[in-house]
This record gives sequence, structure tokens and C-alpha cells, in this order.
Amino acid sequence: MNNNISGILNEALNKLQAAQLADIENIKVEYLGKKGKITEILKSLSSLSIEEKKEVGSQVNLAKTQLNEAMEAKKKEITNKLLEEKMKNEKIDISTAFSFNFPKGHYHIISKAIEEMSDIFVSLGFNVTGGREIETDWYNFEALNIPKDHPARDTQDTFYLENSENLLRTQTSAAQIHIMEESKPPIKVIVPGRVYRNEATDASHSAIFHQIEGLVVGEDITFAQLKGTLQLFINRLFNQELPIRFRPSHFQFTEPSAEVDMKCVFCGGKGCRVCKGSGWIEVLGCGMVHPNVFRAVKYDPEKYTGYAFGLGVERFAMLKYGIDDMRVLYENDLRVLRQF
Repeated sequence: MNNNISGILNEALNKLQAAQLADIENIKVEYLGKKGKITEILKSLSSLSIEEKKEVGSQVNLAKTQLNEAMEAKKKEITNKLLEEKMKNEKIDISTAFSFNFPKGHYHIISKAIEEMSDIFVSLGFNVTGGREIETDWYNFEALNIPKDHPARDTQDTFYLENSENLLRTQTSAAQIHIMEESKPPIKVIVPGRVYRNEATDASHSAIFHQIEGLVVGEDITFAQLKGTLQLFINRLFNQELPIRFRPSHFQFTEPSAEVDMKCVFCGGKGCRVCKGSGWIEVLGCGMVHPNVFRAVKYDPEKYTGYAFGLGVERFAMLKYGIDDMRVLYENDLRVLRQF
């Protein structure tokens, strides 16, 4: 009986050595199933004595345990081998294995316009610098030849900071004074940034908007150079030849001063709703730096001349992208922003 049990167990173990994963279940049924070879031995115990039954039963249970352990070990061996082969043959593309379809962001219209305009001026030899949004009365007004009692202040409703001599700048022109105080000519710089006016918001006005200030200072700087710079800037921004014209105006910190109009980009100068039938659109102010501004920063107005200009970023963005209401630039409506 003992030899019979050992022989059956060895037979099963030999089959396991060459077995595949699908064969293991068949071996289990063949030897341990209801009609399995090892199970059949138990059915013959009725003819044996009690002592023989104990001995044979113990041997059968031991054989079943050994065979079950061998089958589990074989399963694990085969599974690990298959996994190892799979890992060798398959590569994980980390760049796409965990991908998320988040919408891509892009520049806001204002940021895009500032960058595009700044790039044009850089190509013309200008440097780009930042300015202070919180200024003193001196930098925002007095050093720019606007004394405390001057009526020009009435056109700029100012946000003054409580219990302070400071204010939110009303114009990027304030940066001119800092730049000239901190450096000597020649100077050729633009200053993009936010400015603040205490006024009601409508389709063409906002309490917070953006300007780009330009300043050129040196010896023998002329109004003709100012005109050529602005003509090149407008042509490149709108990718076409657009005539411009200069109208006499007044700014306290420039003399002479001018308003600049450009030919309407919508009607080509024929007259339309945007240009109010005139064929021209006012776009910026400019002029030659006033001698009093040079004196405020201890520049010799007999030696140096210069020109300055200030343009509204929102105005140019609206003209370039065909926007007729400034408020859409600040409402963050994705349906609008995704168009640009």
C-alpha cells in the first residue's frame, strides 16, 4: 500500500514538472478529485484493520498535502515566468500612460498685446523696464511739470492712498522721472504697466487700464525721429502701411505736444461708425520732453533733447482684434478669450 501511494505521488509530481498553467487543474482532478487516484485509495480502507487504516490514512493525507503544495509552487513559478516575459516584451510609455486632457492656457488679450508691442519697440532699439504702481505726488505730477494748483490735475481723477502722500499712478509717464534720476543719457526705453483713474467704467473707459510709455533722451533728438518711430511701430503692429497724422495738442510735460491719429483700419479712411465718419482714429499722445522735466532730474536742457509718447494698450488691442467694448477685456469670458 505504501509503495502504491508513493508511486502515485511521484507520478503526479513528474507530470507537474512539464505542466503548463492550464494543465495543473487537470492534474488536481486526476489525483485529488472525487474519482482521483489518491482519493480512490481512501475508499479501500474499509477492508483494513484499524491500525492499517490509521497508517494508510496518514500517508494519503501527507501525499495530498505534498501534491497541493507542489501544485501551488508550480502555479507561482509559471505565473512569475509569464510576468517576467511580459515585462521584457512590453515597454511603458510614461509620457502617455497617465495623460489628462486639460485645456491648454494662453495669453490674455492684454498680455498678448503688451508682448507684441514691446517686441516691436525692442526691434527698434528700445529697452523694456517696469515702473512703480504706487507713486508720490512728486513723481506723478510735480516733476512732470504739473504743480499742485495746475488745472491739468483735474483731468486725472486720482486714487490717493488713505493717510498717505502716496497715490496710484495715473500715467506711466511717472516712470520717466525715475529712469532719468537713475541713469544718464542716452536713454531709449519703454515702460508697460497698469495705471489707475477714478472714473466710471463704460465701453471705452475703465478705472484700471494699461499704458506703454516711451522715452528717448540724448543729444540732437528731433521730432522727426519721434514721427519715424511711431510710423514704423503702427505699420508693424497692423502689418500694413497706415498713414498717421500729428495734431497740435497740449501735455504739461512735453513741448511741443501732439495727438497722433492713424488711418482707420476698418474702412481704409473712407469713413465708418468706428472712426465716426472721419477716416481717422486717435491712438496716442506724444511730444518733445519739456525743459522743466529735464531740470527736475538735473539734466541740462541746453545739451539734451528728447521725446516721449504714451499709448493705451486696450485701445490698440481693440483696434487690432476688432473689439468694440473695452469691458469684455476684463470679464474673463472664456468664449471671448479663446478667440485670441
